[in-house]
Amino acid sequence: MAKPYIRDVPEPVAESLKEHAAEAGMSRSAFVAKEPADIAARPTNAELVRRLKTRDRSQGPSTADVLDAARDGRR
Repeated sequence: MAKPYIRDVPEPVAESLKEHAAEAGMSRSAFVAKEPADIAARPTNAELVRRLKTRDRSQGPSTADVLDAARDGRR
């Protein structure tokens, strides 16, 4: 497993990470190691765009339906 190091972390950031880790019941080191894995598991914006472009939207609401619903929500 790789061992990346993060240098020059401002003290307020380090303290915040410590607090987040404590709330999660984890050590700061375990918390910081988990975050990049969570980020890496998320699709990139480009991947989201590719997925959205391939969706079949023929059964979805029309533009007029969406605009009507938005107007109704404002009343």
